[in-house]
Amino acid sequence: MAAAASEMYRREQSLPLPSSSAALYNNLSVLRQPGPQLQRFSAVHGPSLSLLSAAAAGLGLSHRQLPAREPGLGVSTPLLTQAAWCVLPSRVLLVLTSQKGIQMYEADGSVLVYWHALDVAEHPPAQAVFARGIAAAGERFICVGTSSGPVLVFDIPPKGTNVTVSEVLEQHGAAITDIAAEQGRAPDGAGGLVSADDAGSLCVWSTGEEFRLVSKVPACGCTCSSVALWHGTVAAGFGNGQIRLYEAASGRLRAQVNAHARWINALDLAPETGKPLSCPLCSCSRERRIPLFTSGSSAGTRTPTTSRSSTVTPSAFPTRRSAAPASAIPRETPSLSLATT
Repeated sequence: MAAAASEMYRREQSLPLPSSSAALYNNLSVLRQPGPQLQRFSAVHGPSLSLLSAAAAGLGLSHRQLPAREPGLGVSTPLLTQAAWCVLPSRVLLVLTSQKGIQMYEADGSVLVYWHALDVAEHPPAQAVFARGIAAAGERFICVGTSSGPVLVFDIPPKGTNVTVSEVLEQHGAAITDIAAEQGRAPDGAGGLVSADDAGSLCVWSTGEEFRLVSKVPACGCTCSSVALWHGTVAAGFGNGQIRLYEAASGRLRAQVNAHARWINALDLAPETGKPLSCPLCSCSRERRIPLFTSGSSAGTRTPTTSRSSTVTPSAFPTRRSAAPASAIPRETPSLSLATT
């Protein structure tokens, strides 16, 4: 996916999905694997996850439905809220969040590695309970947000099922909406992870052996639905249609764009160039040339193996970083329209 800075996103082939995608923001995950290996796509729909595997050029398609699981004799099937692949140096896990808890699978969804139940008893009866916001962090951690605000940090072993909660990050006072890891090379002191919540607050964290709060953007009263972090710059999409750029190390606002007239459901940055791609509630993807600000050296980038918004889709279908309202989902077979930079 290396691209010249002057290139735009371009549409490639479409891939059929076995079912429609739920009207959730950030509802498409992509796992790119090197060489001729299968590329994997996933989208949440109710209590199940649609998994699509495809070889190069969209050949050799295979579909699979992965249902939400609940240990024990659950009386109802929980609704999924998000799914994402987390790539660590030692392994790749598929993480699902729901109203009941957090599930971690091997990358192909074949083996359940770990289940973490949410403590419903600790929440008021009228408060919704769910997990949402998924990102790999550092060498061996996976971070997952919760509806009450804390971010759970899981310590992932190189193999096996001995997953543990190593830390709980408590700076948010509202439900977590999205979590993103640094896609480039962070300047010194800029942090390697950003979390966002329903009140519009952002927190930037360092990701060493112990997580530390680097900077915090106070709540603005408008939901921050999607975030990305690139070379020490935080790009955030809000419910009022704005895209804001913050300096990760200080939390200082560096730019603000009235990008859309409606809620931004999805935002991502091209890993090589930092070009933002935003998708609003009207499900019309839009690329913008927004300068990203960094402090310190930004030389050198790496190409990640996952993508948070590697697709540009027609207005009828939501992507991993976008979601269409229910009325916009087509009756015909839904599909993914792939795009590259």
